[in-house]
Amino acid sequence: MKPGLALFTSLAALSPAVASPAVAQAQSGEAAASALFDRLLDNPPALRVFLKAMPKGGDLHNHLGGTPYAEDYLRWAADADLCVDEGGTAIVAAPCPDDRRLKYLGERAPFAFGKLIDAMSTRGLQHGVGANDVSGHTQFFSSFERFGPEAPDTEAGSMVVARQVAAGDRVAYVELTHNPAALIAATLGAATKPLDASGLSAFYDRTMRDAKPIIDRAIAELDANEAAARKTLACEGAQPDPGCNVTIRYLAWGWRDLPPAQAFTSLILAFALADRDPRYVGINIVQPEDWVIARRDYDLHMAMIRFLGQRHPRVHRTLHAGELAFGLVPPAALRDHIAKAIDAGAERIGHGTAIAYEDQAAATMQRMARDHIGVEINLSSNDVILGVKGDAHPLRLYRRMGVPVMLSTDDQGILRTDMTNEYLRAAREQAMSYADLKQMARVSLEQAFIAGESLWTNGRISSAVAPCAAAFTAPACRALAKRSPKAALQLKLEEDYKHFEDVIAPSLNNMARP
Repeated sequence: MKPGLALFTSLAALSPAVASPAVAQAQSGEAAASALFDRLLDNPPALRVFLKAMPKGGDLHNHLGGTPYAEDYLRWAADADLCVDEGGTAIVAAPCPDDRRLKYLGERAPFAFGKLIDAMSTRGLQHGVGANDVSGHTQFFSSFERFGPEAPDTEAGSMVVARQVAAGDRVAYVELTHNPAALIAATLGAATKPLDASGLSAFYDRTMRDAKPIIDRAIAELDANEAAARKTLACEGAQPDPGCNVTIRYLAWGWRDLPPAQAFTSLILAFALADRDPRYVGINIVQPEDWVIARRDYDLHMAMIRFLGQRHPRVHRTLHAGELAFGLVPPAALRDHIAKAIDAGAERIGHGTAIAYEDQAAATMQRMARDHIGVEINLSSNDVILGVKGDAHPLRLYRRMGVPVMLSTDDQGILRTDMTNEYLRAAREQAMSYADLKQMARVSLEQAFIAGESLWTNGRISSAVAPCAAAFTAPACRALAKRSPKAALQLKLEEDYKHFEDVIAPSLNNMARP
């Protein structure tokens, strides 16, 4: 099990008597960086420069398929000689007239090309184009349907983009929600016969008898795509791309808007893959929580996940839950989805936007704080898809209740965002201080499902474990980092913060001049 978190107070409020010597030493350069941050708050371009250089820990809620921008997909589709449909809003297979080939569109029809980008992302809606015709929710989820046939370079290329964007954003660790094609094909090819909670055990046994070759193909596919991505990034060469240094792990996912037998098949295969391949550190469940089948079968899906957690106890669970808003669904759908996800074994909650509408909201948050169940906060996503932002967003409520929270990007390509933008929004829209952002970055690595001992005592970010209590540079602390992937990432983050606060932030002081 991962260590817990008890984050009831900001690091900025810790006294030297509370913090261990190592943490007190790490805080010594924080005051000046924090003061500069405060002076830049009313200057968004300058604040972005500051925040882009700031180390950010991990991105724990990031879908591989939604990470590349539409322009990336269109480049891969053009290389594969794919086409645009007659309406100009989706990629389709060849053949087609020359003026509908994507190579032609990109080089000779920039306005048509721009229309396609708007259709494959939320760019147009975010800039007021078509806002009266379609909701952010519909535009976001329909964007994925317009990608069309997958080009040969799509998956490996997406892995390249994910690494490069993370490196440029000073994100050291990413958990990518990603299923190899073998899992998707097996799920969509599964029977759709009736299934209820009483039949889970027999269905599981039948499915697992045939699962090994599917998992074999999935692992081989990931092997090939990762190798291709590393080759593109020149990771074994003399001048590797900075993206090579980003640590990547994966979350396999199940579907929540398929008939029960197919949904359970998807979850069985996700758990089986995560149990076998150490690159997969957990599972999730995807598709809109407000769709008809997702709402109708919510309790059944939680029963499936709870059942599979008993069969695969090593597999971590983070679950999209409470990705809802008042008025989006009937009131009954807002009453308990987050609480039920926790009952199903969720160790983290994705989004959690509707917590204030749950019947037992305070008790659920108290439980999350006590059991160290974190929330992956996606500010841009919640704004665009749900219309929840500013004072209506529960980020500050979660923090006041002592729930571990961390910022993440969700589908950064579709949403046209990045982690720096999420930090910027947290600062300007949610009144997060520099110390708050720094704490959330540390929380992200503490909450990460990557293996190994933590740098922190029982997840308390203010208290380093014994080998690191005197100093993060102590030989015993270095030894811990060598044997623990989690501690290694955490120690590197502390080192990066020291460099940022002692060297980089002071070099940016001129931006704060009148």
